[in-house]
Amino acid sequence: MKRNKKKLCTLFLTGLCCLAVFHGCGSQGEGNGIEGAGTQDNKIEEPAAQNTQEGAGETVGEFTMQDIEGNTYTQEMFEEYSLTMVNVFTTWCTPCVNEIPDLEKLHNEMADQGVNVVGIVLDSVDSSGNASEEVVELARLLAERTGATYPFLIPDAGYLNGRLLGINAVPETFFVDKEGNIVGETYSGSRSLEDWKSIVEAESKGVGQ
Repeated sequence: MKRNKKKLCTLFLTGLCCLAVFHGCGSQGEGNGIEGAGTQDNKIEEPAAQNTQEGAGETVGEFTMQDIEGNTYTQEMFEEYSLTMVNVFTTWCTPCVNEIPDLEKLHNEMADQGVNVVGIVLDSVDSSGNASEEVVELARLLAERTGATYPFLIPDAGYLNGRLLGINAVPETFFVDKEGNIVGETYSGSRSLEDWKSIVEAESKGVGQ
């Protein structure tokens, strides 16, 4: 157990020595990091410039997921907020990890406005849909190092009723209203706190309070 934890810490600290290049990751990169760190983006196009309408107008449906601490979440989690920002990321994508502190600030600053933030750790399950304890432990370490208090969810067997399937660039962010409907645009790539604030304010205008 100590050896595995030491290995995870080594992987984490290795990422701190890298320089950020792009705003997203297209496939598994090298290293993990926090603010000021980065890794090479393997996607041909820079995903931060891409917004799509994919998924808008659909519903997340019924689901049951656990977070990295073992707490259970269902579709009812969306009922408590007018708008929930769902940020899909991986532990190996440095741009994903770099924006977590800003997403935490967003989470704290906009909760009173009916806005919530939820993370989904896409690489925390293997190809068979089984949770990877090593990746889950790494996600716990990332939450600790970045100060994140919003939930990091582990994908369920249905991958959120198929919504998480086919994602080829992370981070990917979409929004869900209190009725469980996917609303607005889907955003590919990381952004600054101020950019996310502007986006959330714009998306909030399109949902009922």
